[in-house]
Amino acid sequence: MTKPVVLLAEQLSPATVDALGPDFEIRQVDGTDRPALLSALADADAVLIRSATKMDAEAIGASTKLKVIARAGVGLDNVDIKAATAAGVMVVNAPTSNIISAAELTIAHILGLARHIPAADASLGRGEWKRSAYTGTELFDKTVGIVGLGRIGTLITERLRAFGVRVVAYDPYVTPARAQQLQVELLSLDELLAQSDFVTVHMPKTPETTGMISTEQFALMKPTAYIVNVARGGLIDEDALYEALTSKTIAGAAVDVFTSEPPTEGGSAQRLLGLDNIIVTPHLGASTGEAQEKAGVSVARSVKLALEGDLVPDAVNVAGGVIDPFVRPGIALVEMLGQFFTGLTQGALTSLDIEVRGELAAYDVSVYKLAALKGIFTNIVSENVSYVNAPLFAEQRGIETRLIVEADSPLYRNITILRGSLSDGTVLSVAGTLAGTRMVPKVVGINDYDIEVPFAREHLVMRYADKPGIVAIYGQLLGDAGINIEGLQVAHPDSTGRALSVLTVDSAVPDELVEKIRAEIGADLLRQIEIAEA
Repeated sequence: MTKPVVLLAEQLSPATVDALGPDFEIRQVDGTDRPALLSALADADAVLIRSATKMDAEAIGASTKLKVIARAGVGLDNVDIKAATAAGVMVVNAPTSNIISAAELTIAHILGLARHIPAADASLGRGEWKRSAYTGTELFDKTVGIVGLGRIGTLITERLRAFGVRVVAYDPYVTPARAQQLQVELLSLDELLAQSDFVTVHMPKTPETTGMISTEQFALMKPTAYIVNVARGGLIDEDALYEALTSKTIAGAAVDVFTSEPPTEGGSAQRLLGLDNIIVTPHLGASTGEAQEKAGVSVARSVKLALEGDLVPDAVNVAGGVIDPFVRPGIALVEMLGQFFTGLTQGALTSLDIEVRGELAAYDVSVYKLAALKGIFTNIVSENVSYVNAPLFAEQRGIETRLIVEADSPLYRNITILRGSLSDGTVLSVAGTLAGTRMVPKVVGINDYDIEVPFAREHLVMRYADKPGIVAIYGQLLGDAGINIEGLQVAHPDSTGRALSVLTVDSAVPDELVEKIRAEIGADLLRQIEIAEA
């Protein structure tokens, strides 16, 4: 069996390769060599990159097999997420790999500003001894303002407690209860800027936050205050920062990230580099051995999950998040239900309800919606279908989807029902559950018929007028063709006197035999359904 190809487009640690394990063929290419990258991508199932490799629409389109792009780091500026989503390619990163390193660099910059460490070092290196020129300030009893109290902001808060500072924060999405738990005082942005001796910015970069610290905000700050940015270039207006530093509106700044990296000649960031009241570092937030190792290992694990067909918690273009262990076994069941549903349909699907009933109602089962759509489209579109683009296929086809979750489930501990309306006005439903301690996935209902058949690769579903001898007829025809019936259940006839048989067989049934069975038993429904993964 051919192993999936994982392409390493940049230098990654040996631990990253070890985390992938022996089930993949590992290849390497220089991601900055564009022709070589495009050529190597042609038969790659996954590609691992850092910041130097550009995965744009051209690169994504270079492979018909590509399933996942993994960025061993946090930022995704070099990945065209929209193009990847349209192509059904999962994009993953390592969002928590550098948070400790970034928090520690922030503390280092705050201390560097407070004690003028870089300038004093440079002075002494020039043979000078100017102790009085570098008199600093203690952090003790000062106010530190954190703009953005996310994971990194929280880590900084924890580390600052040891210095005896007052920590204030601005974050419109943090509740007072959470702030109290962190021993942080929530303020408006203007209040924070006016009261803080040190300000550090840790917001995501969006159209709303770009340039959020500019001339008006600097005017609110103390002339003795310092500002730090190790988050994203552009959160602080670089031209406004230059003016604030040269005019002594604020005392100093420390910047690790820039709008253009590296700063270009004549650009706004370039002017900052020559000032004596700023500390600059070349985007070192994640530049520790530990962060690089964590990032590589994290995305390697994500790639492994993705190529094994599992959901990936760190996928940035897939709805959902961390999957509870109680929910996870049902994902494959729901995907198979989707394939089974499609195998029974005769018209175009116009709406779909995914009903989850039972103990699962107490959990986040939003992933089941993705699994159902992936299963439904697996065998009806020519494109590669994934958890990423399955919702797009539904949207493009005008299929309305709903997730319905209810605790009531009289017959089963948990049951999932796919109920869809078709363009011809009919309604189709299929139900499934995980049975027993081994959690065997089974079909347990088709419309009003109660059945219980384990999923297999090949199924025959037939409906016919109930009368003696029907099972013998199709059993004989299949036996004569050398096809073994591995499982069979006949549901009780409905109100019209029609029975439903669901068979699992050991091989595909030729089309001509399907038609012969249909004619012999007078079936008004006969479908052969193949489950891609069972």
